[in-house]
Amino acid sequence: MSQHSLANKGITVPGNDTKPDIRCIWNGPATLGECPLWDERMQRLFWIDSLDQSIWQADYDGGNLKSWNVGEIIGSIGLCTDQRLVAGLESGFALLNLSGDAVSIERIGDPEPELPDTRLNDGKIDRQGRFWCGTMNRNFASANASLYRLDADLTWHRQFSGVTVSNGLAFSLDGRTLYFSDSRVDKSHQFDLDLQTGQLSNQKGFVNTRSYEGRIDGATVDEEGNYWGALFEGSAVGCFSPAGELLKKIVVPVSCPTMCAFGGPDMNILFVTSATFSLGEIEREAEAGSLFAIHGIGVRGVPEPRFAVS
Repeated sequence: MSQHSLANKGITVPGNDTKPDIRCIWNGPATLGECPLWDERMQRLFWIDSLDQSIWQADYDGGNLKSWNVGEIIGSIGLCTDQRLVAGLESGFALLNLSGDAVSIERIGDPEPELPDTRLNDGKIDRQGRFWCGTMNRNFASANASLYRLDADLTWHRQFSGVTVSNGLAFSLDGRTLYFSDSRVDKSHQFDLDLQTGQLSNQKGFVNTRSYEGRIDGATVDEEGNYWGALFEGSAVGCFSPAGELLKKIVVPVSCPTMCAFGGPDMNILFVTSATFSLGEIEREAEAGSLFAIHGIGVRGVPEPRFAVS
């Protein structure tokens, strides 16, 4: 397993010259690495290779590696209040029980059985314990995807449609703002979120990603309420204020970072997954598809909420 430091490879931090320590803790390579997820109870990191249909788990430094094959494409995973994972699979919503080397799948349902050219993609759990997951058009060819909310009673509710590729999901610290990106068309939005009903309102533009190289893929928020998004095809992770202002830009050694999440014993490591599926052999970097742990960025995250399954 590769683990080495890429300190001082590059960071832009307005008003701050601090350089991060970027370590490759798993060199895969993943075809489509996604969804780093720190389990603070187990002190273990989950992530997925979506197209390789696998879930991975390791210590914060990449040690004690373990993996499971799910048998179908995985869009995203989230922690449950019990020991299971909630997931957006190719076949629909599901609950996963990882026991030994096997995966037990409790299927919930496909929100779009009438659309064979879509599948579930990015997903996140809100502060009230509901799982939000959006679909994507498999060929990036049509805006026929949607965003859904899966409630504790395992019923799902379509929130809005007209999406090409659902990405960038994250929630403000108070739970009252939902962040969302349609990454294929380079649009980023904020919504007001009603804590009790789970309804969205007051859609408005968030980050003007056309101002930066790359487009927002997976995202998270830190303990100060700022939004961190992996800039796919932009070789960086950007930190944005709730008003959409770029505060920091950490350059990573791969073209296609896919998602970021805070974790580690002190919640001060930023884990970043990456992909190779869109890169030809000539343009593929040596560490494309790797999982990175970024130390020394001067901010911590907060534990991810858990799906409050009934």
